[in-house]
Amino acid sequence: MRHRCVLFLVALFVGVWVEAQELPDFTGLVEENSALVVNISTIRYRDQRQPRGEELEDFFRRFFPPGTRRPPPNTRPQSLGSGFIISEDGYILTNNHVVDGADEILVRFSDRLELNAEVIGADPRSDLALIKVAADGLPVARIGRSRDLKVGEWVLAIGSPFGFDYSVTAGIVSAKGRSLPTAQNENYVPFIQTDVAINPGNSGGPLFNLDGEVIGINSQIYSNSGGFMGVSFAIPIDVAMEVVEQLKATGRVSRGWLGVVIQEVNRDLAESFGLERSHGALVNQVLAGSPAEAGGLLAGDIITSFNDQSIERSSELPHYVGRARAGVEAELTIVRDGERLTLMLALGELPDTAPGRLSSAGESAVQPSSLGLALEEIADSLRERLEITGGVRVIGSEGPAAEAGIRRGDIITRLNNRPVLDLDNFTEIAEALPPGRSVPVLVIRGETPTFLPLRVPE
Repeated sequence: MRHRCVLFLVALFVGVWVEAQELPDFTGLVEENSALVVNISTIRYRDQRQPRGEELEDFFRRFFPPGTRRPPPNTRPQSLGSGFIISEDGYILTNNHVVDGADEILVRFSDRLELNAEVIGADPRSDLALIKVAADGLPVARIGRSRDLKVGEWVLAIGSPFGFDYSVTAGIVSAKGRSLPTAQNENYVPFIQTDVAINPGNSGGPLFNLDGEVIGINSQIYSNSGGFMGVSFAIPIDVAMEVVEQLKATGRVSRGWLGVVIQEVNRDLAESFGLERSHGALVNQVLAGSPAEAGGLLAGDIITSFNDQSIERSSELPHYVGRARAGVEAELTIVRDGERLTLMLALGELPDTAPGRLSSAGESAVQPSSLGLALEEIADSLRERLEITGGVRVIGSEGPAAEAGIRRGDIITRLNNRPVLDLDNFTEIAEALPPGRSVPVLVIRGETPTFLPLRVPE
């Protein structure tokens, strides 16, 4: 019995030792790269004046005439994030939200040296900012290639979470190409998802691979509490360095622009459009005056590739288009009415503000529909305001229409990929629909055009 216990303990020890041998040793990587990571603090001046008594106000008027009084500054620097050095002469890369709105930026190095920095350029859409300090001979990060990253690969972060300088955390790449739309519903960054512990203060810090190369910039966490919950996101370094190149040259970033509103192609929509499988980006609106309109794209087209890059999910298209330069001719492969076509069009430049949105519809006479729809005409004045040439409004939905997700107030502009001009035209198209098949319906709901798959009853 004692012999068996000894053998068991030996086997357990050997197993633990072997497992430990397989884990990476990060000590050398940290020693070589800590000096190129910096802590970034900012100072924001704010008006701290409070209501005063009349006598005190009279004192200030006599000794500090209007126009000469300045509010006392918030002179205590607030540690907001991290960054890393990308050139010997003082260029530093960080997140835009770390330095946005700052009156002064203070950079602290690993040897405790502190220098003021200026913003060279910032790009809110990618949440990147390029700043510079007056220095020379600084240690520089080795830039890797994020496109070579593999899911499951070990990565390491160095930053200042909660102001604790040069904290090191490690984990693996959980996924690539994550789409995280902004408040403006834009998604121009294919984020790297990791399980590396990232907390407030890590923002802007580098994400290293095991070769000591920077392959990402830590940017966001997914959290219900404000602290790390096992999911964090980094901006790929390939994207970041393209932004840096433009910020150095002009202080701003120019992105390619198609001028379409797109949505995901799910299984039901794929069937309704005659696709063998779900893939591509479904165009549900072509903006007036856009490169897409000039190039011949239509609502109902499904974009399956952009410049020979396959589009599996709709979220991939903005990443590819946004990284292209304005004025460059792009090649698109589309599926239209079941036929595969190739379009060549010149990309425009992404505007600074989102295009105007659609308003709600008006009312007219009621006409029932055999698809479970109660519909009404819309006035020409409303169509002009909505910038549409036809359409009917839903005032009731049940049966197949309700199951498809069509709601009261929706405006139907296309049915089975044919434009709906009015109620009579809708009825004409509906009578010719194939029984037992799903067909696409384009609706305008609130401010967003959306395709829905409607199964025609047998």
